[in-house]
Amino acid sequence: MPLSDEARALALRCEPKVNELARRMARESFEELPGYAGLPSEVKDLEVAATARYGVRLFLRRATDPHPGVGGLRLFRERAAQRAEEGFPLHLLLRSHALGMYVLWQALRDAAEPGEEGALAELVDLLLRSHHKLMGSVAETYLDERSALEAEQREQRRSLVRGFLDGALEPRQDLLEELGLGGPALVLAVALETLSDADADSGSGDSVTVRRRMRRVQTALDQTFGTELLALFDAGAGRVVVPQGGEPPHDLAQRLTRACGADVRVAMVPADTPDAVPEASRTAVEVLRVARACGFSPGLHSLDDVLLEYHLSRPGPSSRRIAALLTPVAARPELLRTVRTHLAQQQDRRRTATVLGLHPNTVDNRLARFTTLTGLDPASPRGAALTIAALLLHDTGADSAATTKGGGIRERIS
Repeated sequence: MPLSDEARALALRCEPKVNELARRMARESFEELPGYAGLPSEVKDLEVAATARYGVRLFLRRATDPHPGVGGLRLFRERAAQRAEEGFPLHLLLRSHALGMYVLWQALRDAAEPGEEGALAELVDLLLRSHHKLMGSVAETYLDERSALEAEQREQRRSLVRGFLDGALEPRQDLLEELGLGGPALVLAVALETLSDADADSGSGDSVTVRRRMRRVQTALDQTFGTELLALFDAGAGRVVVPQGGEPPHDLAQRLTRACGADVRVAMVPADTPDAVPEASRTAVEVLRVARACGFSPGLHSLDDVLLEYHLSRPGPSSRRIAALLTPVAARPELLRTVRTHLAQQQDRRRTATVLGLHPNTVDNRLARFTTLTGLDPASPRGAALTIAALLLHDTGADSAATTKGGGIRERIS
């Protein structure tokens, strides 16, 4: 609603005081705000004073011009983005705007003469109506800028962590200092063992549910070790570096499982020096893969837990030929499952039958068929060793890893 002639006349009487009001805001009123006194003089005298001057003129123009046009908040948004980039606290920025409004109200009150109470009320109403728009615009711009800056910082740090763990970045002293590594460390490989139906339907494993669970895992790890850890998570799996090393709690996997609501498998490998962290990271990922391929229950695994299996599953000149021994039964998953279970049950046919829900004679028939097709006899020492090695290479994909590079951590762990 247009202002009365009396209100516009009152506003016009304040126009000559614009510079004085801006100086008072920048050099007197805002000084009471914590942290403001420490700002450089050029910031106070140029940026802050110019913004205050612009704000006072903007208000008076809207009060005196029946058709002031639209916009006007651009400079406030630009300044809010600058303050966000400089790390100036949001609450102090908003308090400075609120205090500026109060100084402007004082000027209007002092300029009002007896009988102009109605005109003053109109201007105060306009001031309050414009105040919430200004504060909302400033807060929104500030938070958007801070969010963008923090996302950029997280991504930069994530790139550093990834490059370091993958061995793509030389572990120079400046890099180690930035990552907070200066001595021994403990490297963990972590993976969600079971996903919900919704997670599985997402295909990529990068659903909102999975990301939420991994955030809970990261929070639980930080709380367990009492510090913010170096972590790199991708689609339900990740690697974590614990500075200063040490032994993790024996129930670490159970803690993470309780935190995220899904079974969690963890592998741990110590690194005596920061230079050894990338190799420890690769080893931890492989320990996790081997433990899963061996049928170990989700939990906390070390290299010693899978020492023989780890050795047998390493890619090399013979690995592809050993894995190829299972080619004749590649389309017979029931035979592979029976042999794998039979070896896990210490070659006890009755226990194997119980686990698989079969008759012992069916187990015997399947084992015989496996031997006929592959030439491998799991009952003999050499045949059992070759079968174990072939199953491990088949289950971990280590035979193709010798010639294939790349892929995310989820692909390397799965």
